[in-house]
Amino acid sequence: MTTLYIRYPARAAAADNGVPSSCQFALVGDGGNVMQQGAGALGNLGELVSGARRVVLLLAAADVSLLKVRVPPLSGARLKAALPHLVEEQVLGDPADCVLALAPASGDSDERVVAVASRAWLEVLVKALVAQGAHGVSALPVQLSLPLAPGSVSAALGLDDAGLELTLRSAPHEGLGLTLPNAPEAALHTLRALAGDAPLTLYVAPAQRAEYAAAAANLPGITLEEDNWVHRIAAARGVPFDLAAGLGAASGANARAWARWKWPLRIAIAAVLVNIVGLNWEWLRLKREADALRKNMTQVFSSAYPNQPMIGDPVEQMRHNIAAARAGAGAGTADEFTNMSAVLGEVLAVLPNREVLAGIDYKDRSMTVKFKPNSVDANALAQMKASLAARKLVASETGPGVWLVKAGGK
Repeated sequence: MTTLYIRYPARAAAADNGVPSSCQFALVGDGGNVMQQGAGALGNLGELVSGARRVVLLLAAADVSLLKVRVPPLSGARLKAALPHLVEEQVLGDPADCVLALAPASGDSDERVVAVASRAWLEVLVKALVAQGAHGVSALPVQLSLPLAPGSVSAALGLDDAGLELTLRSAPHEGLGLTLPNAPEAALHTLRALAGDAPLTLYVAPAQRAEYAAAAANLPGITLEEDNWVHRIAAARGVPFDLAAGLGAASGANARAWARWKWPLRIAIAAVLVNIVGLNWEWLRLKREADALRKNMTQVFSSAYPNQPMIGDPVEQMRHNIAAARAGAGAGTADEFTNMSAVLGEVLAVLPNREVLAGIDYKDRSMTVKFKPNSVDANALAQMKASLAARKLVASETGPGVWLVKAGGK
């Protein structure tokens, strides 16, 4: 998975000549390694944008103001609603035309930093990225992508179509940007004045390092470093707020991602509905068959016993009536106690030792037979089971020396 970092130049650079601004970009792996870097117009980066997991847009420092405001103790939602009123006095124009991002609190101070950028301008940039297939977009102030050592100030000078783009970072969440004429020595004096007495680390392009080293020779406290993507990316990963979140840019990218799943989801839902309809159709068919079968059994029972009301299951009630009829005619059923005990007595009669029973219990048309311990060997028990089976009784062992005897088929 990769992340695409894009440094978008100041708006003034594009406004002066009316042509698309050239953006520096870097394609970065999860480990922070730079896989590809270069420059090109934002509209020509479609392949890189769509192939990256996320796009991080680094906005020029001249286009993002970092303001310090005193924040009342409000909850997250209420504080977000109050932000436009908190920055109103420091913003030229209507705060509703701006997108705001609040930095997290630091220490016990009630002062917080708010990043402010033009909403309409940022929307154009983010929509352009989403249209090219961006899966997620973040927008960060480029001044916070400069490394910062404690007690020092970091700055960068880069050349674009409008002149020198000055970027300054003076604290973890503080910084500013200016567009200056292309005059390196004057730009260094401006930086030295903005940094005050603090040590200043200046990042410049490798090709311009010699020129700035000569210009900075007479200025104290300036250290030159080569500007590169490695330290920019490391610093940008620590930026705690995102201007694009105020636009709902992430939801726009997610909507695009969901669009790919629209037809598969529709097909899956249709398949589920077909299965549900099929299952209900089969259930209705089986229910109609069951109702028809029960109706037929009820008719058979009513024709056989016209004067007897049917209660419950007609099959069970008919079985009970047949058993009662047989008992009334003197022919008992196989699962009656007298018949089962008589058959058991005949089976036990063939044993050498007839005093093997410890007890007999009859319940629910079943007989529980308990044998005395060590009174019958395995061969005799097998013969007894075979004899009971021949008389349509089934014996099953439910425990050591305990049989449950039932009529066959019960």
